[in-house]
Formats: sequence, C-alpha cells, structure tokens
Amino acid sequence: MAASSQTTTARSPWLKLVWLVPLIVVLLLVVVLFARWLTGLAGIQQFMTDYPGKQPLPESAPVGFPAWLGWQHFLNIFFLLLIVKSSWQVRTNTRPSTYWTRNNTGLLRTKRSPKRISLDLWLHLSVDALWVLNGILFIVLLFASGQWMRIVPTSWDVIPNALSAALQYVSLNWPVESGWVNYNALQLLAYFVTVFIAAPLAIITGLRMSAAWPADATRLNKAYPIEWARAVHFPVMLYFVAFTIVHVALVLATGALKNLNHMYAANDELNWVGFWIFAASLVVLAAAWLLARPLFLRPIAALTGKVGR
Repeated sequence: MAASSQTTTARSPWLKLVWLVPLIVVLLLVVVLFARWLTGLAGIQQFMTDYPGKQPLPESAPVGFPAWLGWQHFLNIFFLLLIVKSSWQVRTNTRPSTYWTRNNTGLLRTKRSPKRISLDLWLHLSVDALWVLNGILFIVLLFASGQWMRIVPTSWDVIPNALSAALQYVSLNWPVESGWVNYNALQLLAYFVTVFIAAPLAIITGLRMSAAWPADATRLNKAYPIEWARAVHFPVMLYFVAFTIVHVALVLATGALKNLNHMYAANDELNWVGFWIFAASLVVLAAAWLLARPLFLRPIAALTGKVGR
C-alpha cells in the first residue's frame, strides 16, 4: 500500500499537466473561431485586401535559394541543438562529474591561471564559438548574394501585412504565397528578429557571462551588469526553441515536400529529394544528441585542456 501511495504521489504532477492538454485544445479552438468571425467582418476583409500579407521585394531580389543556404540551415540547427542541450545541462546539473581546464600555452597563454569549468560548460562554449563563426559566414553570404532582401523589411507596410498574415494563419486560411519567390510578411519579420535581434542578443549576453569577459573592467561591468545578461540569455534560448518548433510545424503543414526541397535541395520541384535529405539530417541530429555525453566528449576536450574529476 505504501508503495502504491508513493507511486500515486510521484505521478500527481504529471496528471496535473495532462489536464492542461484539453484546456489548450479548447483555447485554440476558441481563438480559431474568433479569428474566423473577425475575418468575416467587412472592415477586416477590406484591410486584408489592402494588405494581402506580403511585402513586395525589390526588383533586384534573387529568386529561389542557393545550395549554401541549405548547408547553413542544417549547421545552424545542428549547433543550436547542442547549445540548447548543453545550456540546460549547465543550468540543471549542480554536481558535474567531469571538469575541463584550458591548456595555458601558445597564443592562449594568459597571466592568470585558467579556470576549471564543467565539461557541460566546455561543450556549451565550444559549440557557441562554432555557431558564431557559422553565423558570421551566413551574414557575409547573405549580403553578398542579395538574399538579405528576403528577410529584411524595406517598408513599414510589413507591419500591417504581417498582421494580415497572422489573421490568415489563426483563421486557418493560410497564406498561399511561395516561399521560393517571397516570404509572407510574418515570416519575414520572424526571420529578421531571429537573425538580427535574437542571435546578437544571445552572443552579447553569453559573452558577458563567460570567463573571457574582463572581470576588472569596473565601469564596463557597472554599465553592463551580469544580472542583466543572465535575465536575457535564457529567455532568448527559449525563443529559439519556440521558433524552431513553430517553424518545423509550419514547414510540414504548408506543403512539406516543396518546403523541404526549398530548404535542403535548393529547388522548387515537387519530389522527395529534400525530404530524404531532411530525414538524413534528423539521423545526424539524433546521433549528436546521444553522443554529447562525457564518455565521447572527454577525448575531444582533452585536445585543448586537462580533463578530470
């Protein structure tokens, strides 16, 4: 009886969470019904006619996606996956089993002795560095190829158009434009915020929290306190997680084969090439998630420092 009571007690928090599922379903249904009623009003219909949901691109804007964008897309999600996993481990693991200390030699030699950090934090910082380098390459290629015109607003009309696109999504009358030619305004703003606001925020707040930040810079530390960085850094990570979930859901729900071809095969055809590349990328991501543990990380970390307990 005691064991049964303990089991019930242990499961009770999960049972409470289960009750949230029908509540969320009902709330979503109410929102959809309200949106469909709203879009049936004459004034809203006129608004959506004036602002159909997408912003015209400059005449020089490129059409389609180059192959490098597909590779960038995969690398970004690969690094973000490991960043999120290591970030959560750093946040929740109060007693790390393995630590890493940087080799204080060569170009990295410093006057002060290197600090010992957990292997989880080493992974987080290492993948962060790779993600930043990949991001710099992405920005350079984005502006060199003209692809920036597809994700940077060029008119204030993007705001009412984004509102129109949001109404279309919520009312389940989804926008029908082709992402191969032009994103809708809501997509454009989401990609702009992700690339040019969320990513820089993640970098500057992460840098402030890292050991690379000068501890003796009194004025700088007072102007930019570490508490502010901590308050922003974790919510930014949650934003990336939410963005990824919504992004993947809409990719699969609004024409999966064509969307996956756009993202992974760099073509606008209706075939399974992009899907199979996407499936292979999921295998790689799953392997990376499973292998990101001390047993496999120790020999890699040992290349640049001392690993121990």
